[in-house]
Amino acid sequence: MGNKHARVGEVWYFALPVPYNTSAKPIEITEVAVEHIPVGVTMLGYGAYDLKDTEGLPLLTKKNGPHTPDFEKLKNHATKPVKVAAKTESDIFYLAEVKITTPPKGTARKCRFSYKQGGTAYTQTLDCEVELKVAK
Repeated sequence: MGNKHARVGEVWYFALPVPYNTSAKPIEITEVAVEHIPVGVTMLGYGAYDLKDTEGLPLLTKKNGPHTPDFEKLKNHATKPVKVAAKTESDIFYLAEVKITTPPKGTARKCRFSYKQGGTAYTQTLDCEVELKVAK
């Protein structure tokens, strides 16, 4: 996904893949990260929000945009591990907040999820990619 009309100085949000626990045991997600952030983009942080509070998954949206949820007023579930039951898709999704500092040189990609299951820590990296291009 991407946007070709971004501007230097803007803040954008993009959703990471919605967690889906395919195993027979519950998990607790402890941390998320986008592994590759291109030059020209600064990572401001991550949040975890309920899909019901945002009326669906905001894949890519500009801060203060007309259809952007006011994430600062919503409950951020990232303050503690997010539990996902066995064989279930999470109601909570993770969001990255980035700022464009100069025209980006590439894409943000590779979403890493760290989680615990039965007392053991795991890490899984999923494909994800976001391209923000500065309008000419």
